[in-house]
Amino acid sequence: MPQIVLVNPQIPPNTGNIARTCAATGTALHLVGPLGFEISDRYLKRAGLDYWQYVDLHYHATLADFQTYHQAQTGRRIGFSASGTYSYTKLQFQMTDWLLFGCETSGLPPQVLADCDTVVRIPMAQRGVRSLNLSVSVAIGLFEARRQLGFLD
Repeated sequence: MPQIVLVNPQIPPNTGNIARTCAATGTALHLVGPLGFEISDRYLKRAGLDYWQYVDLHYHATLADFQTYHQAQTGRRIGFSASGTYSYTKLQFQMTDWLLFGCETSGLPPQVLADCDTVVRIPMAQRGVRSLNLSVSVAIGLFEARRQLGFLD
């Protein structure tokens, strides 16, 4: 099952909503610090409602910690970015993929993008709209991966 990785998320309700999506789909959620909030933040908890017990949550204090963890695992790192090479719908997702998303204000850092196996984008019809809300972007990417892998039937 693909895993979700949030690098330096800043807005507690976004992370809480993503955690709820991960709980509902049985998807592991990796938070890479520094975070823009405390894990115990009441807004984070409220957004996730009472689903936190169902979240397979992993916290990595730094990007280096996450990279060390990932190296011991298998799977491609798929970056989601407005600067992605092609649409996420053109990617053939795999069970072992790691779907990486950056913080709400600046996206994935350049060093993370450089380390990704591929970088995809979610196409926007209006050029003036460069990105979607982080929780919406995660849901779009995750559900496309789940659809391709036969988890929506």
